[in-house]
Amino acid sequence: MSTLLVPYYEHPSARPAEWDAIVAAAPRLYGVVLNPASGPGDRPDPAFAEVAARLRTAGVRVLGYADTDYGRRPHPEVVRDLTRHRDWYGADGAFLDQVAAGPEEFTHYQRLAVAAWGVGLGTLALNHGTPPHPAYARIADLLVTFEGTWTSYRRLRPQPWPGSTGVRLCHLVYGVPPDVDLAEPARSLGATVHCAVPGEGDHPWGTLPHTLEPAR
Repeated sequence: MSTLLVPYYEHPSARPAEWDAIVAAAPRLYGVVLNPASGPGDRPDPAFAEVAARLRTAGVRVLGYADTDYGRRPHPEVVRDLTRHRDWYGADGAFLDQVAAGPEEFTHYQRLAVAAWGVGLGTLALNHGTPPHPAYARIADLLVTFEGTWTSYRRLRPQPWPGSTGVRLCHLVYGVPPDVDLAEPARSLGATVHCAVPGEGDHPWGTLPHTLEPAR
């Protein structure tokens, strides 16, 4: 079973070896989050279009990144981003970031899910960063129920997930030491998909998991 979700927010022209390593790891990947400019940007980026095509050829899900600002970003703006990801980069899924976790916002995200499916994005990943209300499992294929530092992750305890919904849980962890394999700790906490990177600070997702780093 593919277990790695890779959110890698660096430009292919600046980090070609790193993107080559991601493509080479295709059999291990659940998917790759494509994020040219905190979303698809204002115009197509040929370098990202090329790497997205390589990922699709290798059988990797391409998830277009869209910020939702915890339900505050207007519905049409998010849908515009998703449509651009489909049209410009051939995305076949969506990665919605900064997703609210409470039941009050669920209807908003249900509408976004319907819109994503309507434009042909068949896989929906929701990044709550914390366990959300169980209703979100009805619309998502993947729920990110933890995003944070390795220090915080080490204090995390298993949190039962209600029912057998078929949704997969994901943990995104940064500041992870090079000798740590997150696969088993993630499974013990209920997540079958994960990503562990060494980066810290404001831009941890500009680094790759240690197991994907290209040879120097």
